[in-house]
Amino acid sequence: MQKITPCLWFDTQGEQAAKFYTTVFSNSRIVDIARYGAAGPRPEGTVMTVTFELDGQRFVALNGGPEFTFNEAISFQVSCETQEEVDYFWGKLSEGGQEGPCGWLKDRYGVSWQIVPTALVELLSDPDPAKSQEAMKAMLGMHKIDIDAIRQAAQQSV
Repeated sequence: MQKITPCLWFDTQGEQAAKFYTTVFSNSRIVDIARYGAAGPRPEGTVMTVTFELDGQRFVALNGGPEFTFNEAISFQVSCETQEEVDYFWGKLSEGGQEGPCGWLKDRYGVSWQIVPTALVELLSDPDPAKSQEAMKAMLGMHKIDIDAIRQAAQQSV
C-alpha cells in the first residue's frame, strides 16, 4: 500500500471526476465509493469519497462542499514519451477545461495538469546553455508542447 495518497476536494463532482480520469489513463479503476450516513454533514446517501487509481497511483476524491477550490499551486505532471502521448493527454484533459502556457492546463473540474514530454526535460537541461535557452524560449511561447518545434529551436543555436 502506498504511504501518500493525494486527496482532491470537490464540491459534489468527485465521483464524476474519478470516472472521467479512469477513462483517460490506462491501468486505472474505481476502487471504492463511500457515502454519507445519517450523521452528515452532507445529505445521507450522497457520495462522500471515491477511492480510485490512475495508472496504479491511488487517489481519493472527497465531496466536501464548495468551501475550497483548486488552483495551480498543486498540479499533476504527466510524463509523455511521444508527441502522440502529449496530444492524447492534452486533448482529453483540456476538453471542457482551460489551456494554459508551457504545457499546463486545467481540466473541466479545475484540477491543474502539466503535460510534459520527457524530451522537453532533456532539452531544458542540455549542457550547452545556448541550446537549453533556445528550448526555453520556444516552450514559453507554447500552450501544448510541440516536441519537434522545441528540438528545432534548440538546434538553431548550433
